Order: sequence, then C-alpha cells, then structure tokens
Amino acid sequence: MNQIGFQFFEGIDLMAIEGVNDATVMAFISEIGLEGIKKFKTSKEFTAWLRLAPNNKISGGKVLSHHLPKGSNRLKVALRQSANVIGNLKEGHLNNFFRRINYKKGRATAVSATARKLAVIIWNMLTKQQVYKPPTEYLFLDQKRKLRLVSRIRKNIAKFDIKPQDVGFDKLLNTST
Repeated sequence: MNQIGFQFFEGIDLMAIEGVNDATVMAFISEIGLEGIKKFKTSKEFTAWLRLAPNNKISGGKVLSHHLPKGSNRLKVALRQSANVIGNLKEGHLNNFFRRINYKKGRATAVSATARKLAVIIWNMLTKQQVYKPPTEYLFLDQKRKLRLVSRIRKNIAKFDIKPQDVGFDKLLNTST
C-alpha cells in the first residue's frame, strides 16, 4: 500500500507522518485524489471543506460560537482516526501537540485540532511537493527567551557562588554577551 500511495502522489510519502496509515491514504485517494487537492487554493479552504475548521460566529467583535460545523465525509473520519492514534502514541511532534490541546480543552477537541493539523500538513506536502520534516528543535526557544534563560542562569550562578566552569556553562555565557 505504501508503494501505491508513494507512486500516486508523485513521490510524496504520506505515511511518513506519524499516525497516518494505509487506511488514511486510501481514504484520501478515494475522496480527493492528487488533482483534487490542487483545487484548493489554501490549506484553510481545504480544512473548511473537510469541516475541520471552526465556524466562528462573531457579532460586534464578540465570539458567539466557534464550534466545528456539522457534516462529515470519509476523509474527515480517517483524519480523526489518525489523530486519535497520534493521541495514543508515546512520543512525537504531533503527539506533543495533541497532549497540549488535550490538557487544555479535552480529548474531543484535541482529536479535531490534530485532524485539522494533519490536513494542513498533507495539503502542504501535496501542493508544494514537500516531504514531511517534523521539527527537531523546540520552537518555543526563540532568541528572546534564550536570553532570559541565560540571564536567569547567571543570577542563580552568582547567587549560589558557582563558577561557570564548574557547571560547563562558560561557553554558553560567553557567546550570549
């Protein structure tokens, strides 16, 4: 099955995404196909068509509701099943995303949000002819937060009268100044 999907999608392996299996790929082939995905100009259009994007109803700047619209198709069901599988995995980039949403809003919301994220990843892979590359570094460590972390470490080192060479932070402290 992996060979068929790889050949059908012109060398793009959808099963490289964690949680995506042959049933998801078959649902994708049967519902949309390669040319069908190219009809959607943006990933937002694609997720809205799948009914995985929230239907925000706003009046006077106030959000009245933000639930997913009713309706389903086989691809939406397959993506939600893949998202559920991702929730049961022990580790991985998408599993970390799933666990964050699950902690904040519950499992049902986490399944929907992860299914939407899978749809966006698949749309990007197929329309832009990209292979799936999960982020290897944590995205929350931007430059500003690194500097705050380094300054906090410096304060603690000074507070406890520890030399940076003892801890091995001398290289880190010298590069950030």
